[in-house]
Order: sequence, then structure tokens, then C-alpha cells
Amino acid sequence: MPKSPARIRKAVFPVAGLGTRFLPATKAMPKEMLTVVDRPVIQHVVDEARAAGIEHFVFVTGRNKGVIEDHFDIQFELERTLAERGKEKELSTLQRDLPSAGQTSFTRQQSALGLGHAVWCAREIVGDEPFALLLPDMLHFSAEPCLSKMIKAYNEVGGNHSAVSPVPEDQTHNYGIVGVEDPKSDVSKITTMVEKPKPADAPSNLHITGRYILQPEIFELLEKQKPGAGNEIQITDAMLGLLEREHQDFYAVRFEGEIYDCGSKLGFLMANVAYGLSREDLSAPFRAELNRALSK
Repeated sequence: MPKSPARIRKAVFPVAGLGTRFLPATKAMPKEMLTVVDRPVIQHVVDEARAAGIEHFVFVTGRNKGVIEDHFDIQFELERTLAERGKEKELSTLQRDLPSAGQTSFTRQQSALGLGHAVWCAREIVGDEPFALLLPDMLHFSAEPCLSKMIKAYNEVGGNHSAVSPVPEDQTHNYGIVGVEDPKSDVSKITTMVEKPKPADAPSNLHITGRYILQPEIFELLEKQKPGAGNEIQITDAMLGLLEREHQDFYAVRFEGEIYDCGSKLGFLMANVAYGLSREDLSAPFRAELNRALSK
């Protein structure tokens, strides 16, 4: 009987970025703490990981990111005040979202050397086990959490995984694109990865969406990785190393849902609309207000 793959227990969240596209809002507030409806963007992504069974949340932070650590900690004064005022619903929400003691780790990316470098900074916490990597800018909106689907696929075949989603063929130059054995399959082996190919050179129209399951050997590759695009250590280059030099299996898991890039103003606004309309307590009045505004 084939050996079952090691369980995915840990997830890495790179949250060291400056958020320059949202200045001046992000001058004093991390971009990951901007709210989609009433939850910070990073909370939505942690929710996705928790729903997939992740037990340990590893945040790679930078300067002026201490509020993220505070968000995932107990706020004694606030909780006491809510209890004294009988705000049981609000208190219950805070306590529900709070990770258990020992479930969070924070490490610092001291220099902005790229996403691959940020992931490498988590190596001592992750250790010698496979892990999930979730880019907090990218909200994956669907009935089944994206990472849950990926872990189901991983449990069946092991290896490395990347979530993918189709884009218009004339827009492949904006994304990292993968070639796969079966473009119509929900889960298919990846044959190649190309960063921002011209439409004529693209191996498919499936783009990498910011959700990964990676084997720990990637840390060795990242340690030796030379700067790539933008003179930064790129995670895609290390992933190619796992695929081509280490001959590890890499699978594309097709995500069926909407993806909102909350690193862009338009994506952030559309995420608020989508998540607001999905809320039972907000949907009807919010839709009415949207229709009223659009009719002007």
C-alpha cells in the first residue's frame, strides 16, 4: 500500500509588503488589516486556512506590522469592556476568531528581497514538513474554500500543488501561467511554469492564483536562489527547480470561484461588494443601496 503523504499542519502568510498602492491609507496601517466588510483581509485568508484544517499559522512580517500580531492576540481591556456591557455577540465573535495558544508564530523579513525570500524566512518554524502558502492579497471566494480542495487533492496524490484559474487568453502576459497534462481536469500534473508569457507563447490560460502546497525541499532551493524578475528572490523560480531539477510532482488544482486581488483598489472594492452581498445580515439592504447608487 502506498505511503500516505505527510499531513499539512502549517501555513505561511507573507505579510511584509509595504502596500504602496494604497497610500496614504497604508502609511500607518498594514495593507493586510484593511477591512473587507468587517474583517481584515488577513483574517479572511486565515479563516480559509483554518477551514482546511491548518493548525499552525506562520506570519512573515516586516516593519510596522505589529498590529497584525495584536489582532491575533487577546485584547484584555476590550474583552472585559464587552463583557461588562453585555455585548455577548461581539465578545463571542472575538473569541471564536482567536487562535489557540501556540498556534501562531511571527518571524521578520528584515529586507524586502522578494516573495521567495519571505517564504525562506519561515524555514525554521516550518521545519522538515510540507506546508501551505497563502498570499494574503488574493481572496478566493467560493462555497468550498480553495485550500480545502487543494488539501483533498494532496491527500490523494502527495507532491506539490498550486491553485490555478483560467484567464482570457489575451491576458496571459499579466500572470504566472502553467502548462498541464489535462487542461480540463480539476487536478492535473503541471508540465511547465512560465512567468507572464505573451499569448502566443503561453502553454495554457491557467494562471497561478496565490495558493500553494509545497514540500520542504523548496527551502534549500530558495537559500541558493539567485535574484530573478525585479531583482528579487522569486518563489516561481524555486518551484520550477522542484519541478525540473528535483523532478518532484507538481499538480494544478483548478479553483472554481471568484478571485479578488486586494492589492489593487478595484479588486479590493469588488471584494467588499461580493462579501457584503453574501452576508445574510447585509445582503438585502446593501443590494438596495447599490441599485439606488447605480441608478443615478
